[in-house]
Parts: sequence; C-alpha cells; structure tokens
Amino acid sequence: MPVKIDSSADLYRKLPSVDELQRSSELAALATSEGQAAVTDATRAVLGSLRQEISDGRLDANAVDLALSGLESAIIRRVRQSLKYSLRPVINATGVILHTNLGRAPLPASTLEHIRETAASYSNLEFDVATGERGKRDVHLDRLFRKLLDESASAGVPARGPEAGISTIVVNNNAAAVLLALNTLAEGGEVIVSRGELVEIGGSFRIPDVMSKSNAILREVGTTNRTRVGDYEKAINDKTRLLLRVHRSNFQITGFTEQPQIEELVSLAHKRNLPLIEDLGSGALFDLSSIGVNGEPSVLDSLRQGVDVVTYSGDKLLGGPQAGMLSGRSDLIARMRANSLFRALRVDKLTYAALEATLLAYVKGEHDAIPALRMMHLSKEEIGRRAEAVAEKINPSQLSLEVIDGESVIGGGAAPSAVLPTRLLAIACEGLSADELSSSLRVADPPIIARVEDGRVLLDLRTVFPEQDEAIVKALIEVAGK
Repeated sequence: MPVKIDSSADLYRKLPSVDELQRSSELAALATSEGQAAVTDATRAVLGSLRQEISDGRLDANAVDLALSGLESAIIRRVRQSLKYSLRPVINATGVILHTNLGRAPLPASTLEHIRETAASYSNLEFDVATGERGKRDVHLDRLFRKLLDESASAGVPARGPEAGISTIVVNNNAAAVLLALNTLAEGGEVIVSRGELVEIGGSFRIPDVMSKSNAILREVGTTNRTRVGDYEKAINDKTRLLLRVHRSNFQITGFTEQPQIEELVSLAHKRNLPLIEDLGSGALFDLSSIGVNGEPSVLDSLRQGVDVVTYSGDKLLGGPQAGMLSGRSDLIARMRANSLFRALRVDKLTYAALEATLLAYVKGEHDAIPALRMMHLSKEEIGRRAEAVAEKINPSQLSLEVIDGESVIGGGAAPSAVLPTRLLAIACEGLSADELSSSLRVADPPIIARVEDGRVLLDLRTVFPEQDEAIVKALIEVAGK
C-alpha cells in the first residue's frame, strides 16, 4: 500500500491561527504580565518560522506535530528573550584592561553609588544651594580638577599674564574635546600638525576629518616618520591660529624617526604667541611608571611643561565614565565654555556624578578603588595564584588546563607598546576546536570573552573580577559536560 505524503497545504492547515493560540490560558496570562504586543509579536514570529521550515521542505507531518506540542513554550521563550536587556554584563577574560568593545573602564563602587543617588532624585546640578540662584554644573568638578592639576601643573611654569591658572571643562568624549578646541581657537584659520600624527582612531574617525568639521584648516608639516620643530616654525604665517600635537596613543613609528620634544613646541608656541594644544587621547592622572610603563606622558606632565590645553578621555587611563576633558589655561578654557558648541557637546548629570566620584578617589589617594588602576597594578604572582585555584576546581577529563606565562595589555589606545606580565589559563577541550570552545564560553551566562592563540583558549584573570572566578569554573564544567 503506498505511503501517503502530506502536501505543504496539509501541513500548513495543521498550524493554529495567532488568535487561537493567544486564547490559551498560558499565553493569556503572559499577555497580562508582559503586554499583548510582545506576545503577539512572538506568536507571529514562531508561526512564521514554522511556515518557513514547511516551505523549505524541512518538516514532515510528524515533525510538525512535535513542533506544535511545544508551541506555547517556544512562544514564551521568545517573549522572555525579546524583553531581555540587550546591553548586559560580560566577563572580560582577554587581559585587555581598557577593552573598547567591552565598555572600557569599569567604574568604581563609589561612582556607582553616587550615580544611583543622583539619578534617583533631584540634584543641585545647576543650582546654588547657598544663594538660591541658578548655578553652573562645572563647579562640581572644577574644585577636584584644581586640586589634582592646578597647584602641581603651575610649579616651575612661568605665568603668561592674566590667563595663569588651570581650568577644566567636560564634553562627551575626547573627539568632541578636540573638535571644541579647534573650533573655538582656530575656526577659519590654520592649525599646524605633523604628518606623523594624523591618526585614525576607532570607528574610522580621523584627525583631519575632525579638523574639517571644526572649520579649521589643516596645515601638515614634516613627513610621516620625521618632523622637526623647524618644520613648524617655517609653516607659521598670519593665518596660523595654533599648534596641535597629537599623541600616538594607538600605534608606534620605529626606526628612522624624529619628533620634536614637547619643550621645543612649547618654546616655539610661546615665542610666536600661539596656543599649543596636545591631544593626549588616554590621559593619565597617575604615574604610569608605577606599573612599568615609561615614555607615556600624563596630563600633569604636559601641563607642567607648558602645554596650553590638554584634551583626554574619561574612560581610559582615568578609569571613569566616557567623557572628554579639556584642561589648561583659564582664558582659553573660558572661550571654549562660551562657544555655543559647548552646550551641544556637554554631558549630563550622570556623567558629572561618575566623574566627581572617580576624581574624589584620586584626591583621597584611593587608587585601588578604581578598577582599571587596580588591574594594572596586579602582580603576575597574584594572577597566577588565582589561575591555579580555578584550574584545581575543574576535573572533567575532557578538559586540558595549564597555567602559562603571558602578557596583558592596557588597551583603549593607551601605551600601545606596553605589556604587563601575567599568568594565563590555557584550555583545550576534547571534541571541540579552540574557536568552538571560545564560542561556547560566549553563550554562557554571563558571557565569557576569551582569547584564542595556538589552538587553545586563553583566560587572563587580570581583567576578571575575583568574584567572577566561580562563574568561569561553572561555565567550563558545563562546557566539558556537554
């Protein structure tokens, strides 16, 4: 007797309608708790997937019946998934401390608490409590920046008239800071910069493009590998508005190279009565040599040497939220504050709260309270002990674990040649390639982001919070047990 083969039309007729499904008690209850729109969208999506599989010839009658038996469960899972946050925490086991794709610097606990307090209530963001009049949002950070920069920066630097003193303003990132500085001080005029400093940062944003948007005119000097102070001096004319130095924060030029010392540029700028702006990019407020990184200028270093305005980021070496700072001569900063562009680029109360708490940790000398700085200061031995402890808790025979020497990096376009010695947990899993093992860790809850090198998955606990070690143990055991 011939076997009956169901046609696509027969299979389609087995599928219930959206309305019929939503009348079930389970989905009706879900609609009450999560909203009718979410349940309807999920129902249509699940039924649509089934129809597509029937159309592709991937389902027979038995398979359709099996799918229908779990239809409500599939819709519930779809609703739950659609209502989850897209932005969520991950475990950074890459060893890249300021990982741009993973949100750069994690914030200190005191910062999170200050954000919570400020966000959950009204605040004195632009209100002077003492006078009862309108205030300025700058005051909440200005006192802290002055403590950290003004006194130390001015030591040994000759005052240049009434503009002496250091002020700071904040915009939404360092690119915005550079844009504001160039537009304020050089709109319609020329800005002299070395060809070797025309950098491109993440997302294809380039210094020439930022300069073009500021309505300043780029005047390139020198060559890619060699620029002398004389090149700057020859380029100065009646259209020149400022000198710009861009820190090569995300690359190095080695070999037959030359670059003016910052003291030379300061001397030339002062002699020709031109502002010198330095785009530091990362911008540290602590001594980088304390973690073995030499040759990287801090914000203080630049200001002490007489740079007029320094621009830098909040979520890189500073260890705070995304922001762009402009610190320097009070008269120049006042002009930037008066620029209408400043209002378009200014930050909100949450960024001010996050920066205030982060800066307060610096003022108190509590550097270990800032996660990024604490990670930088971890020793190879400390990290190795944690890696050994994690390895000892994992027994599945399918896993091969070894603790080996390795290197961490600062990341975030900071100190590109600097590496920090570390110990890595090197893992291989029977039946899985390194890429497959890495993929399995990424679908853990929370996702674990690792490195893959030489056919093994590498976990660097420098960038893993100690309380996350158990999550790594659990994820590895689950992967090995599949």
